Amino acid sequence: MSQDINTEIHNAFEVIKNGGIILYPTDTVWGIGCDATNPDAVAKIYKLKQREETKSMICLMNGEKMMYNVFKDIPEVAWQIMDISEKPTTIILDNPRNVAPNLIAPDKTLGIRIVKEPFCFKLLERMKKPLVSTSANISGQPTPIAFKDISPEILKGVDYVVNLHREKIAGKPSTIIKLTSDSQVKVIRK
Repeated sequence: MSQDINTEIHNAFEVIKNGGIILYPTDTVWGIGCDATNPDAVAKIYKLKQREETKSMICLMNGEKMMYNVFKDIPEVAWQIMDISEKPTTIILDNPRNVAPNLIAPDKTLGIRIVKEPFCFKLLERMKKPLVSTSANISGQPTPIAFKDISPEILKGVDYVVNLHREKIAGKPSTIIKLTSDSQVKVIRK
């Protein structure tokens, strides 16, 4: 692991720890993020994106331990979907806890994705908390496919811009699958 990634993890962590918001590369697209347990930081992201708080955002996690800290009951089918998914997949589950209340959707659900991308994974390891992830655009505008497509308004509105993968073209946003506690499965976005 290069010194650059360690420096960027340190810098991003310091900003997040102090309630700031970051712009960072995820395993899909460039994202805006913060500590998922900090309601004030979450509110900053809604304000920057000009997004209603009823339109929930997702959380990135780095494994089973973090998932069980947020969800008491995780349906077996959630693990099966994550195991067989070949591309990044967001799972929406019922009744999250231990996250900022303004992150939880009106129907008492939260979307989460387990990340493998090294920067995100290591940052989560350092945070020991979920990381908010939402696309780096003003609500209603197209999702930027490369760093150069991110609007000046977003760049100026975050507290820190991670200096990694800026030349890389982003992948597609993740597949989104909603699971209910009675194990009903609904594909929201392919």
